[in-house]
Amino acid sequence: MEIVHKIGRRKTAVARVYLSKGKGKITINKRELTNYFTTGTLQYKVKQPLALTDNENNYDITVNVFGGGVTGQAEAVRLG
Repeated sequence: MEIVHKIGRRKTAVARVYLSKGKGKITINKRELTNYFTTGTLQYKVKQPLALTDNENNYDITVNVFGGGVTGQAEAVRLG
């Protein structure tokens, strides 16, 4: 199984994103997406690239993100 590693940056936030085949599980800093980004807007920003390409349930995503605020972090994840 291949794992794709990319880095996304937004303002001072940096996200290391690991994409692998799976069932749509998104983990950010070892926490579920809904526990890390509690608002629907931030969750939408993270899921947007997958939704636009109809791949929401085809890949698992693991993210290590640091720096900046929560909005900058969500956008850094999206850019990764």
